[in-house]
Amino acid sequence: MIVRIMGEGQVEVDPSHFTELDKLDDELLAEMENGDEDGFRRTLAALLDAVHHYGTPLPDDSLEPSELILPARDASLEEVRAMLTDDGLIPG
Repeated sequence: MIVRIMGEGQVEVDPSHFTELDKLDDELLAEMENGDEDGFRRTLAALLDAVHHYGTPLPDDSLEPSELILPARDASLEEVRAMLTDDGLIPG
């Protein structure tokens, strides 16, 4: 699975780690829905750390179709909410 992290590039993650990443993604969504900025920051950092831990960065000049697009580490809760609209970048 190819994951794009906005502002960083792409990482290839073995699909066997999808369950863990999906759990963190669900936590992130719940924190967004509750307006929990601190929880959002912690979980976003944990999700990005997990992608980096389990994944292998693709070369900077590589542009593969991404199956998942994640916000940058410094993205605000409001910026991510805007991405999750019908016209957003993150697949639902």
